[in-house]
Amino acid sequence: MKKNSKLSGLYLGILFFLMYLPIGVVVVFSFNEARLPVRFTGFSMKWYQELFQDRDMLQALKNSLILAVSSCAVSAVIGTLGAVGISRIHWKTKGMLEYISILPLMIPEIILGMVLMAFFYMLHLPFGMLTLLIGHTVFCVPYILMEVKARLVGMDPSLEEAARDLGAGSFRAFWDITLPLIMPAVISGSLLAFAMSMDDVVISIFVTGPRVSTLPIKVYTQMKTGVTPEINALCTIMLGAILLVLAVYLILGKRGKGNKR
Repeated sequence: MKKNSKLSGLYLGILFFLMYLPIGVVVVFSFNEARLPVRFTGFSMKWYQELFQDRDMLQALKNSLILAVSSCAVSAVIGTLGAVGISRIHWKTKGMLEYISILPLMIPEIILGMVLMAFFYMLHLPFGMLTLLIGHTVFCVPYILMEVKARLVGMDPSLEEAARDLGAGSFRAFWDITLPLIMPAVISGSLLAFAMSMDDVVISIFVTGPRVSTLPIKVYTQMKTGVTPEINALCTIMLGAILLVLAVYLILGKRGKGNKR
């Protein structure tokens, strides 16, 4: 058992090292004085200064955040209601509906992007933030729907039935009983959808307009002329923000457990 535990610890150590080594390299070279990420020539903060002076990059980051938050909010409502509705029907076609609900995840992104572009063109919708929002919502909904549906499978239906027996209506029983129980699934699915929206390039290229650019598209277009270490600086700032949020979450969680005790 001890040998196995040592080997498993070594394996995990190597695995985590290989996983986080690229992130460490990005953080280190964000402070590099040289433009090319070949060797570290000296410590410098100039790429952070140039980042905060680059209006196009900051605007792309702002667009990505607005798009990710908006698409997650819309997807959370649609995905939650869809999961609740699917869990309550007993049709023969229920399995087909569940399959169709996760179909956007199975279709290749380039195909989905082309279909959405043709669909928006047929509707004469101007390509921009609206088409981006609709396109991101299409592939964000299945993530939340699957999470909520899995949570509903393990939930005791007698809880909502008891609320109805006490005089609560359908909406009141859902709002006071079902929704708080499935909220962790809604949040976890929304976080996953947020990450996928922030990371999307292929679908965004097909459905965006000439005046709207997201951060992944901005980085992708810079590949033709050469990516500057500004991207490393931006990635470092975003990584620091994520770590800060996780630290606050852990601290609040520990305080909550301590108060319960």
